[in-house]
Amino acid sequence: MNFRLIFVLDLLDGVVVHAKRGEREKYEPVHLFSSIVGSSDPVRIMEELKPADVYIADLNRLMGTGSNKGIIKEIRDNNRKARIMVDYGVKTVADLEEAAEAGIADSIILGTETASMELIDVVSKNDNSDINVSVSVDLFNKQVLTKDKHVQTDPLLLLNELNEYRGVRDVIVLELDRVGTKSGIDFDFLARAVDVSEHNILCGGGVSGCEDVDKMRRLGVKGALVATAVHDGSIPVPLLRLRTK
Repeated sequence: MNFRLIFVLDLLDGVVVHAKRGEREKYEPVHLFSSIVGSSDPVRIMEELKPADVYIADLNRLMGTGSNKGIIKEIRDNNRKARIMVDYGVKTVADLEEAAEAGIADSIILGTETASMELIDVVSKNDNSDINVSVSVDLFNKQVLTKDKHVQTDPLLLLNELNEYRGVRDVIVLELDRVGTKSGIDFDFLARAVDVSEHNILCGGGVSGCEDVDKMRRLGVKGALVATAVHDGSIPVPLLRLRTK
């Protein structure tokens, strides 16, 4: 299957939590929800599931309440064959350099929730940089989550604007209001996103099972962030171990 199933680890205070609708104050350890793991220890979960593609969100960094850098580094060191992308709550070039120097990921995510368009511009156009970056267009009810007025625009217009940044590896369309809900995908919107963008589009939020995955693949989406559908058995764990280009 030429499609990336990217397993999500949302880290809060050192444990994996079950994310739902971006309501971070309500997140609970994932083992209380999961039917496939009995622990919320991220290192143990990685050892057990062995996913080929991983997305890690450092929620403490995103919330300004600390950092999970040490644990993420341990995950990276223990899983050298996995392709790991990390949302480290990057706000500045210094944040990005810190993450890169720590060697915590193959790709650092610049999410609109924390990163400005100016930062995306500077980083993606730096030909001398050996830091691989992806952009996450963070949405809630189709509104871009951002503190940067230059990013407060229609998400499809933003995707079009990002086309000029060739230094960006992938673009994630992350609908936070759908995360953890298995509410399904807005396929019409996703199809328009694929049409507009010249980057590889990855989908996050609302994936309910393998049928959604098949439909996204047919639309030209290159991958999906998955967690809830894995933990409840709707997406079989062995599919996470299939490596694509």
